[in-house]
Amino acid sequence: MKQTSTMRQRVLPFRSGKATTQATGTASRTGNTSGNKARKAGSRIKGMTLRVVPALLLTFAGTQYAAAQKSVAAEALSRHGIDISVLDPKSFQQPDDYAFDLTQKTSAAGKETVIAARFDPSAPKEEQWSVSTVNGKAPTRSEVATFRKDQGKGAAGNAADDASYRVEKESAGKLVISYKADPASVPKDAAFMKDCRTYMTINTANKQVEQIQVINEKPLKIKILNADKFELVQHYIRNEQAGRYFPANQRLNIEAKFMGQDVNVQTITEYANYSKK
Repeated sequence: MKQTSTMRQRVLPFRSGKATTQATGTASRTGNTSGNKARKAGSRIKGMTLRVVPALLLTFAGTQYAAAQKSVAAEALSRHGIDISVLDPKSFQQPDDYAFDLTQKTSAAGKETVIAARFDPSAPKEEQWSVSTVNGKAPTRSEVATFRKDQGKGAAGNAADDASYRVEKESAGKLVISYKADPASVPKDAAFMKDCRTYMTINTANKQVEQIQVINEKPLKIKILNADKFELVQHYIRNEQAGRYFPANQRLNIEAKFMGQDVNVQTITEYANYSKK
């Protein structure tokens, strides 16, 4: 996981040569206004992205859950000897008893921000997340506070809609199960998730989940963006000691429009150096 903006033109009456001057002046002012709006929109989108994306990633980390019967998925898993626990959200959430490093690169509105951080559960609650650098420089207090606030939002415990389960692919090597979130469980800030479908790809040879992918099924409204494309791909590593999956990397791609301008947002998050605390 191009449109271009148009401006409404005002026609001025011809008054002995003044029409050209007035039209040019209007076009100039309109162009400047449009340019200023685009620049302001870019800054706003970038700021919104840096605030919202971490929450989105955490929100989707909690979507792998079905509260009641999961007969279609359960039968497919059983045929390949795969434990139904792969549908338990606790198997995929970020660990709260392991330290790890995180690197997050966000590109939006022509700008890129790279954050290097570390999570240490042995530190005081408000200091468990530390930010090493932002774009290679020491972070400001505001940047640290914002990052900690975003990470502290936690994952939403969304439930899957039992009626939405489908077996998309079943072969000797792969099993792909898809489902949608139960609308009643989706938080208001992530209402667009109702129009997304989640695809879980499982390697039937080693019985492990290879990736979880979330794709929109129709255009979405995400905060200030009108998104034509939304795709989140998450990869995991299996930690046998913990008996669960740890995030390895996540890639979020959004293709949207704001005020008639095309906006592409991409966030890549890498996790490394897990250690038990």
